[in-house]
Amino acid sequence: MFTHASWSERRSDSYERLAFLGDSVLSLSVTAYLYPRFEAERYGAGRLTKIRAQAVSGRACKEVAEELGLPERLEAAAPASAPAAALTRTERVLASVLEAVIGACYLAFGFERTAEAVVEAFREQVEEALEHPEDNKSALQELLARRGDTVDYTVTDETGPPHNRTFEVAATVNGDVVGRGTGRSKKDAEQAAARAALHELES
Repeated sequence: MFTHASWSERRSDSYERLAFLGDSVLSLSVTAYLYPRFEAERYGAGRLTKIRAQAVSGRACKEVAEELGLPERLEAAAPASAPAAALTRTERVLASVLEAVIGACYLAFGFERTAEAVVEAFREQVEEALEHPEDNKSALQELLARRGDTVDYTVTDETGPPHNRTFEVAATVNGDVVGRGTGRSKKDAEQAAARAALHELES
């Protein structure tokens, strides 16, 4: 479960397959928690999708992974020859390891018990998404509109296997890169790039 693909001769020995499973379990757990809580008139599918996306984003998963002490567990499992410290602190790796843990719990304990634990672990991230919905792209667009400018988003890099991609996106204004961001989907990466751009333009 705590084996990075680069630490094993066989990729199948790494946490990637469990992470693939855990990603779906995480998404369904939060969806099942959110769906019955809110009236359909105010919380349609689009709004719930945005709340869920923020609550289970790579950044949110990294926060939960750190709270659970997964970086230390991952470092302890690393081979002596592997430079593990930097690797085990990255958002993509910690999010994947957390999903692998969720996948392993699902196999061991079933969905109901795992979903309860997931909702408890992500409670702070869910509440943050409900109280402070994050839409950096809209905020950046409004800021630039007041200046008569527009922003373009370009994918500059893609890493990882097909089921666990990480995207890097650049936000460009008038040909200048004003922010870069990464995420496990293009939309997440664009939001991260917009957040970085807002910080740069408003500082």
